[in-house]
Amino acid sequence: MVSTALGLALMLGSCSSPAQPTPPPSASSAASGTATTSSASSGSDAAAATPPSSGWKTFTTSDGGLSFDFPARWSVRDPSGEMPLEGEFVDVVNEAGKPMASLRTNIVTGAECTEKYPFIVFDSEPLQALAEGGAADTPVPRFVFEARGDRTAPVAALPTIAGYGITMVPEETGSTACPMFHLFLWPPSGALFGAAYNPENNTTPGDPSLPYLEKARLYASTPEYQDIRKMITSLRPAGK
Repeated sequence: MVSTALGLALMLGSCSSPAQPTPPPSASSAASGTATTSSASSGSDAAAATPPSSGWKTFTTSDGGLSFDFPARWSVRDPSGEMPLEGEFVDVVNEAGKPMASLRTNIVTGAECTEKYPFIVFDSEPLQALAEGGAADTPVPRFVFEARGDRTAPVAALPTIAGYGITMVPEETGSTACPMFHLFLWPPSGALFGAAYNPENNTTPGDPSLPYLEKARLYASTPEYQDIRKMITSLRPAGK
């Protein structure tokens, strides 16, 4: 099965099938890049009670192109050939083995906006460090946690979906927006770093019976989300 992040980027571009939850990766080999420790980790292992991480490591892709920081108690894994394509492909999982985000490079970018949907932006931040990988006439990539669809829907089923990642699409205006497109330009073509929001993977406070998008809104205030946000926004050209 493809990673949650790749499924998010590709399925939302076409809006042709419902999003399926991705199970935690099995115990797989360590990613082929390198990780270095920046400081010691602290805090409880209980995700709901754990404050934002104080201990972080730095991962660099095996091609030496990109680096990002991640909580020391999490792991970076290689899905062992799930995607038989060129490019980097790693998953970041938490201490319980739940997928938090995926990084994938050498993806062809491009999307069609055939229909628009009600949308919500929970969080957004420009990422100037990644502008180097794009062209001068394209928008600066930005981190975004956003959603599309019906606020009352009980579960994710396209077009109702939420996700966090990096996009090069300008900020939406008005009451409706095109499907989410969480890809950005990076040589030789494009890349993604993010995931679909999944209450089964993402520790979320509140009543489990709440509508899916309300759970996503609550998730944006959690320490786990703050760690994910810090991790994704740390993505940069290696050595910077």
